[in-house]
Amino acid sequence: MLRNNGKITSALLMSLDVVMSTAICFGLLVRSSVLGLTDPSEQAGGSILLLAVTSCLVWPFTFHRLDVYSSVRTLGIWDVMRGLLVSGCVVATVLGAVAFAADVPISSEFPFVCAAAQGLALAGTRLILYGALRTARRVGKNTRNILIVGTGPRAAQIKRNIDSHPQWGLKVVGFVDEVDSAVDASLFNSKLFGIGEMNELLSNMVVDRVLIAVPRSMLGSIAPVLSACSSTGVPLTLLTDLFGDFLPTPQIGSFGSRPSLEFAAAQHDSLMLGVKRIVDMIGAGTALVASAPLIGLAALAIWLEDGGPIFFKQTRCGLYGRRFSMIKLRTMCVNAEGRKADLIKLNEMDGPVFKLKLDPRITKVGAFLRRYSLDELPQFWNVVYGEMSLVGPRPPVPEEVVDYEISERRRLSMRPGITCIWQVGGRNEIGFSEWVKLDLQYIDSWSLALDIKILAQTLPAVVMARGAS
Repeated sequence: MLRNNGKITSALLMSLDVVMSTAICFGLLVRSSVLGLTDPSEQAGGSILLLAVTSCLVWPFTFHRLDVYSSVRTLGIWDVMRGLLVSGCVVATVLGAVAFAADVPISSEFPFVCAAAQGLALAGTRLILYGALRTARRVGKNTRNILIVGTGPRAAQIKRNIDSHPQWGLKVVGFVDEVDSAVDASLFNSKLFGIGEMNELLSNMVVDRVLIAVPRSMLGSIAPVLSACSSTGVPLTLLTDLFGDFLPTPQIGSFGSRPSLEFAAAQHDSLMLGVKRIVDMIGAGTALVASAPLIGLAALAIWLEDGGPIFFKQTRCGLYGRRFSMIKLRTMCVNAEGRKADLIKLNEMDGPVFKLKLDPRITKVGAFLRRYSLDELPQFWNVVYGEMSLVGPRPPVPEEVVDYEISERRRLSMRPGITCIWQVGGRNEIGFSEWVKLDLQYIDSWSLALDIKILAQTLPAVVMARGAS
């Protein structure tokens, strides 16, 4: 009955979203100040109707894709609002695209005004419902029965967590464990059952969810629990801290035909990473064409100075340590690599990285190219080829990676880039530890908006030659 009520609530919310968004959209569209038309139905009836239909349907579709209609029982209010805010941005973008494609004669700000008005109305409705449900659960209404598998410290901690959040409306109806398992002292007065009783428990008790809270050593003993839940259709929750607190939050994936849990320090949306790759190819291709004259002039200057090779290829470590040849305009003397060993003791960078501001191997032309980062222009080819990205941690040389601490290797968990956070800030003026910290900050907080921000800050940093060497 309770689970059915949840489905009914979601269906009612979806219907309410359609009605409210439709009313708001038509209310705005009929205003002559918005359309600028004397007779909207005759002058642009078809395109206006298309925009209105899109406006009322895109909200429930977006909410469904972002799991806004799923249970928010254990979520905080800001978690709920975050989903609504993302949905609003999506709706505004979709409405703007439809208005442009259908050539709807409306003001350019209408999609954003409409999405904002609809978003505020739908958010207000949910806030009222959210508050009402939390109040009802505090007084024992709209509850869910939880059966916890385990009687040790983890199970006791979960019980305390549930007891401290009455607004969740969760009621622990008992604990299930092996007969000879140790029982936490705080659970002595609770209802305790054996694993062999699972079928009987789920047949005779109202259980809305079974929650696994056993130690890793007991994973092989909970097969009867899984079988009973599968047979009766009762949902089962397995908390991932079972594998240790050091693991990141997992996502559901698949390995062939088998479902799997995917653990990654930073979970990036595969679709957005695909968009990032498209932006890389378009941006790098355009940059290669635009910078061709500069590369040609720099190549001529390099050849005239000492008659040596124009380009310098160096082995670097890319995504997860894959090696590739990074292309740069040569800025050092021809035998620079052979002389590096003699200069190691003069290294000015901490950690495994070698940096020397007044490196005697740098040529006169090379110093100019480095000052304005012109030597890095050929790396746009590495981006087009897929070995690098426009934005990402700078690719290290293999000799540096060998000396990395295990935590520093996470710099390699994202495709390396031409520019990144540290490069638009201090560039070469920061130490290695701060360099790693900024790279990991970029990986953990990556978004397309962050990439755009870094790219926008890179050009001024290059022109002003901040921290370059």
